[in-house]
Amino acid sequence: MKKKVISALLCATMVSSMLFGCGSKEAEAPAAEAETQTETETETETATEETADTTEASAEGGSVYYLNFKPEVDAQWQEIAAAYTAETGVPVKVVTAASGTYEEVLKSEIAGSDAPTLFQINGPVGYNAWKDYCMDLSNTDLYNNLSDKSLAIAADGGVYGIPYTVEAYGIIYNDAIMQAYFAMDGAVAKSVDEINSFDTLKAVVEDMQAKKDDLGIDGVFASTSLLPGEDWRWQTHLANIPVYYELKDKGASDVAELEFTYGENFKNIFDLYINNSTCAPTLLGSKSVTDSMAEFALGQCAMVQNGNWGWGQISGVEGNVVTEENVKFMPIYVGVQGEENQGLCTGTENFWCVNSQTSEANQKATLDFVNWMISSDAGKDYMVNSLGNAAPFSTFGDDEKPQDPLAKEMYAYMEGGKTAVSWNFTIFPSQDFKDDFGAALLEYCNGNMTWEDVANTVVTRWAEEKAATAQ
Repeated sequence: MKKKVISALLCATMVSSMLFGCGSKEAEAPAAEAETQTETETETETATEETADTTEASAEGGSVYYLNFKPEVDAQWQEIAAAYTAETGVPVKVVTAASGTYEEVLKSEIAGSDAPTLFQINGPVGYNAWKDYCMDLSNTDLYNNLSDKSLAIAADGGVYGIPYTVEAYGIIYNDAIMQAYFAMDGAVAKSVDEINSFDTLKAVVEDMQAKKDDLGIDGVFASTSLLPGEDWRWQTHLANIPVYYELKDKGASDVAELEFTYGENFKNIFDLYINNSTCAPTLLGSKSVTDSMAEFALGQCAMVQNGNWGWGQISGVEGNVVTEENVKFMPIYVGVQGEENQGLCTGTENFWCVNSQTSEANQKATLDFVNWMISSDAGKDYMVNSLGNAAPFSTFGDDEKPQDPLAKEMYAYMEGGKTAVSWNFTIFPSQDFKDDFGAALLEYCNGNMTWEDVANTVVTRWAEEKAATAQ
């Protein structure tokens, strides 16, 4: 069933891509009967010459085709493309893959005659999969303007992926609801500052769930979206935490076999999410990220796991009741020793790559476009205020950081001395591994799998996919 859903999403995305990429001209009216054949032939030749001239000019100047990874910022990218074309005359097309289908869409599009000139990889694993299409960017302004060059994807003496944002995720909470709880008689905590471990978080959440009617909420946590393709917050982002701690214990940056030694810690927080939610665990297979964020925006819950990019998903909901000053972050606590010093999960999996197999004209047009994004006033404004990117480039001043509430919270944690949890899901072996993990979590919620079954799935599929990618 999972594969069918993903296939359907892919088909829908490809249809959208084809529609987006196709232009049309109004058909010319039939020639009047009095027109001679010579006149008609002359008009046809002229039209052919004009078409050839247009094609040649376009080829000489190059064009940009960006395959976007994030559906939640598709509208913003369409606006950016139109603005750049209006300013420069260079055609820019943006196609956005449906959630969970990016790799499949890229595989299909990269082999076409109109292949993306700009695409994304998620780190070293992504580079290994797409290195034949990644242009060396070591001599470009895009790389030279990178504030911390260690963030780039470098291999074999070259630089092939440039991060365009630094992001963070954790538990977003509505401070107005939290303050209402803290003011209640018998509250197990009196401020968010007291919540610095899983044990305290669990005690607060379960007490709030018991008092949900008095708080005017349907549940403490928003629904845990497990609709196939919508489960990335759990099979990728939440899964990052046990992987982070296992790698830390082993002093490793990657492992061929994951022991999942912190699997019970994953279970701790996952159970807290699904058992103190706006809906029953058996209904989560029909829930999307949009559903989850809408529940938070409408004040139906107090907490939701997501990243700093989520502000747009909150503020954009019609009827939103959560004000900026009440949107806050806390770390995802899972019951690990010393987690009182833990910060948000901070890093990036968003690396721009330029297609090494497209024409030189398209490569130049694409590099000009991304340089405009990080150096022009208009481009930087889009990066910060439309896309919400914390852009890691020296071309951005302190006054050009995102000012939305979650970005401010992210910077506060980054500068507050807490130890950030690094992003390690860039080394996850494959999308299939993540999809199978997500499917197992859904079966767990439906009561069809034990936690031991889920853990075995994680360990087995990790080893299998790592072995497959090593071949």
